[in-house]
Formats: sequence, structure tokens, C-alpha cells
Amino acid sequence: MPVAGYVARHDVGGVAGSSPPSAAAIVAIVNEEHLALCSSPEWARFVEAELLPWVMDGHDLGDAVLEVGPGPGLTTDVLRRQAARLAAAELDPGLAGQLAARLAGSNAAVVRADAACLPFAAGSFSAAACLTMLHHIPSARQQDTALAEIARVLRPGGLLVGSDGLDTPQRRRVHQGDVFVPVDPGTLAQRLRIAGFADARVEVAGDRLRFAATAP
Repeated sequence: MPVAGYVARHDVGGVAGSSPPSAAAIVAIVNEEHLALCSSPEWARFVEAELLPWVMDGHDLGDAVLEVGPGPGLTTDVLRRQAARLAAAELDPGLAGQLAARLAGSNAAVVRADAACLPFAAGSFSAAACLTMLHHIPSARQQDTALAEIARVLRPGGLLVGSDGLDTPQRRRVHQGDVFVPVDPGTLAQRLRIAGFADARVEVAGDRLRFAATAP
């Protein structure tokens, strides 16, 4: 099935430019320096050669993947090669529009969507990915709401994989004037279980964490 048909079938209101998020939408603010970094060739090489292989760790994403918070989409470029269909949910209208235009006609569809209220039917996806984006959600409570929404749209046994950066002085400098709510690796597994996941696993390496969990 073409990805546009897949998106329509799963009750998505369209690509970027669909109805705006609710008043309670999660707003992720990214400063210009940070956005430039996440759009750079250096970041693209890191994502493909190091970050995604570490996060994936041999996991099979299945046929239908959801990426939450792709930003400029360098992670999307790698993820969409590992699934027949990918839907990318991005809150920022400018980033969503640019990514939708760039990936038009591919196996990826981009929707403007709030992570706390995903426009997909329950059980739509075989896997989901959250790659260095949870810290842009402005409170732990809102992060937990987003995690519960991801659990809702996964099929039984569906996989969630993700990564995030730890709280370091350098990372705080990059996030000046930005939303930065770091995730505590010591509590993340329990938060994933409360959000509805099973088999939650969290691992720290250097200044990053990775996590994986399955929908029951």
C-alpha cells in the first residue's frame, strides 16, 4: 500500500498543514544553534554510523514505524530504510512542512501532530522511535503523556526504541533559550511501565541513554 494511503487509512488528517494541535499541545522550542547542529552533515553521519545502530541494537521494527519528533528528519532518513512505511509526527509547522516536502513520494509521510494526542488509531504501528526528542517536551508529566500515547498506537507486542542526551553543562549550553527537560535514566524504566509498556530497558553510555520497551 502506498504510504499516503496508509496514512489516510489510519485517520491522519494529512501532512504538514493539517489542523493545529490542541490548546494543551506540547511545544518544543529549538534555538537556532541547536537546529543548525541537528541539520548538519556531521549530525547525519553520527546518526547513521553511531546513534541508530546503538539504539536499534538488532531490533526489528516491522512493517509500519512511527517516529515522534523527527525535527529536520536526519533520523527519519535512516529509519525509513528499515520499514515498508513510516509516519513522522512533528509538532513544529515549519519543520513538518519542510520534511513533508523533502520526503514527498517516498515511503514516509509527515504529519503535524502533538505527541500528547497522536492522530492515529490504536494499534496502528509495529514500532515507534523517539530519538533525542523527549527532553524537548517541557515537563516530565507531558513526557509521560506522550509515552502513553505512543503505547496506545502500537500493536500488541509493538516495539518502542529511543535515545536521549543526559544533563551535562555542554548540553545545557546548546539548549540556551531552548526547552530542555532532561530524562532521568534512573526513573525512566518505571515511567515506561506506568505509561503502559512492558519489558522496559534503559542503558547509559557516555552522555547518552537508550531505551526499549514493548506494548503488552
